[in-house]
Amino acid sequence: MSEVLDVSGGSAFSRLLGLEVIQATEGKAEVHMKMHDGLRNVHGKLHGGALFSLIDTAMGQACHSLSGTVPGSVTLESKINYIRPVSDGDVVCRAWVLNAGKRTLVVEADTWQGEKLVAKAQATFIRT
Repeated sequence: MSEVLDVSGGSAFSRLLGLEVIQATEGKAEVHMKMHDGLRNVHGKLHGGALFSLIDTAMGQACHSLSGTVPGSVTLESKINYIRPVSDGDVVCRAWVLNAGKRTLVVEADTWQGEKLVAKAQATFIRT
C-alpha cells in the first residue's frame, strides 16, 4: 500500500480552502474541507468553485497515488453535477480512478456531507 502523497498541502490555495488529504493510495483518495465564511457565495452557501476545487484536488490525488513519486498528471477536462447546497459543516470527497491508460486517466468522485450526496463528478487527467 502506497503512502499518502499530498501535493495540495503545500499550496496556499489549498490552505485557504482548508483542504485536508485523508488518504491517497492505490488510485483512490479522500479529501476533507471544513465550511467557513470565506467559502460562502452571495446566498450564504458553499461556493461552487470551492466545491469544484475540493473535487479536483481529490481526483488529482487519486491519479497521483498511482505514480508513487512526484505528481505525473493534470486535469484535462472535468464535469460536475451539483446535487444539493452546503450551508455549514464538513464535506468529504472520495475519488477513484476508473481507468489508467498510457496517456490519460478517467476518474470519478462523490462528495458527501454526512449521509447526503452533495456532488458527483467525472474527469479526464493527462499524464505529464
